[in-house]
Amino acid sequence: MKHTLLFAAAALALSACSPAPETSATADAAQAAPSADHGFGPEISAEDFAAHVKVLSSDEFGGRAPGTAGEQMTADYLVAQFQRLGLKPGNGDSWFQDVAMVETTADETTSSATITLGGQARPLAFGTQMALGTRTAEAEVKIDASELVFVGYGVNAPEAGWNDYAGLDVTGKTVVVLVNDPGFHAGDESLFAGKKMTYYGRWTYKFEEAARQGAAAALIVHDDAGAGYGWDVVKNSWSGAQYDLPASADPEPRLPMQGWLTGDVATQLFADAGLDFEAMRAAANKPGFKAVSLGDATFSATLNSTIKESSSRNILAMLPGSTRPDEAIVYTAHWDHLGDHSATHGGDGNAVTAGGNGEDHVYNGAIDNATGVAGVLEIAEAFTVQDPAPERSVVFLLVTLEESGLLGSKYYAANPSIPLKDTVAVVNLDAMSVVGPTKDFVVIGLGNSELDDVLRPIAEAQGRELVEEDGVEKGFFFRSDHFSFAKYGVPALYAKGGIDHVELGKDYGRDVQARYGSIAYHKPADEFDPEWDLRGVVQDLQALYGVGRELAGSEAWPNYVEGNAFKAARDAARAGE
Repeated sequence: MKHTLLFAAAALALSACSPAPETSATADAAQAAPSADHGFGPEISAEDFAAHVKVLSSDEFGGRAPGTAGEQMTADYLVAQFQRLGLKPGNGDSWFQDVAMVETTADETTSSATITLGGQARPLAFGTQMALGTRTAEAEVKIDASELVFVGYGVNAPEAGWNDYAGLDVTGKTVVVLVNDPGFHAGDESLFAGKKMTYYGRWTYKFEEAARQGAAAALIVHDDAGAGYGWDVVKNSWSGAQYDLPASADPEPRLPMQGWLTGDVATQLFADAGLDFEAMRAAANKPGFKAVSLGDATFSATLNSTIKESSSRNILAMLPGSTRPDEAIVYTAHWDHLGDHSATHGGDGNAVTAGGNGEDHVYNGAIDNATGVAGVLEIAEAFTVQDPAPERSVVFLLVTLEESGLLGSKYYAANPSIPLKDTVAVVNLDAMSVVGPTKDFVVIGLGNSELDDVLRPIAEAQGRELVEEDGVEKGFFFRSDHFSFAKYGVPALYAKGGIDHVELGKDYGRDVQARYGSIAYHKPADEFDPEWDLRGVVQDLQALYGVGRELAGSEAWPNYVEGNAFKAARDAARAGE
């Protein structure tokens, strides 16, 4: 996941994934699947939740890396649970949705990138000065003498009356873009959401918009404050194997080449072009900013890559609605984690520790995200015994490849079992909080949609207050699987327990979260702990179930709030009705 217990950490690259083996999970999967030695009850309970987490995060499952035996065991276990609950397959007559993916590994020794200015060629060093990649699935991509243009934040936001590309033709050009969105560096709350990152500040949006505008390449200027992380995160995340959906399976536009520049390189580039970088940043924060050519500067690059194709699977079940089965609420969580990093185990192929030396090499992913999967199973069970039964359908979607860029949820959003125009809302469970019962209930992206109004009275009845996440400038809303739905306008709720422990206070909660972030997040130490205080998890699950119960029994169609970037997509989808 990309946001963990309000604690941001550097993303790790997932290692190579081979094609998933054929599953044995059929009508008799319950007999073949690994099982929890536990008698499950219909109510949401800490005991049932813990039993699921313990199995899914066991060493036997090997860290649940896509394409490994751990995926097979995970699939068998989850299908057995869905069958136990009497649910129906969620993808026609199948429990699975195949997700094809492309692995691209750049060869930096034979690749190159150069900025030419004033007739002088200036090579850029991979990792220390820039990061570069391609999503084309082509072994060789070249850009030759592409004109460099500074386009501010690279934002085209009609609802905000803002277009950095207004009157500009960037076909074949390379755009230089600032990270985050207008208003952040200026501290101006009147611009976009001020300090809080909007969708337009997310680096993925900037590349997509540059592609829509016809650019040959886009280079984002990194700065720690604007990105919410240091250059090392960029360097580490963009080196090694990169994963993507095949272009044929992904509706988003793609650039031939995209990447990042360090702040120092950008500052020098602007100076050599006779411009002051900080002055240009300030200008880009003002309405009416006009793009600026960087003199005669051009960008040339050759990117040589190794391309591999493989696949994994989403796992999904459905409880058909009693009266309106063609309308759905989706509960989602990602089942994948980082696998077994043992050189001798052959787990996911990325040896970071040697096996047989006493070191723990299984990245169990107990909190991230066996807790989310267990939570979806508990909520699913609550729906199956609900009286009256839900009028709308409820889809339980457990996705793959979240750790590789939300690929499983992105694929489902482009190929849903129930059309997204008929999807009422999505509720995402990612890294449940094990702090214990808290007075605060964190909604990542609080204020984005009308789903807050559905959750608020439920939380208040529990004696809790809705609060926004720490670090709103870091864009956590855009880093987990619900975001794949939000881009299509489906209202998304991503919420979990906070830090203000009912009995022990905020300092205790902060300490629990800080220890997880420093010791366990994306590390082998993310293991099941029978000493967890799961009272808060039970409250969280009851509240999130309550949101779905209300929506599944009503005719409401929640929307994003006025001014939100995703409202237009929702309006257009519903207008089609």
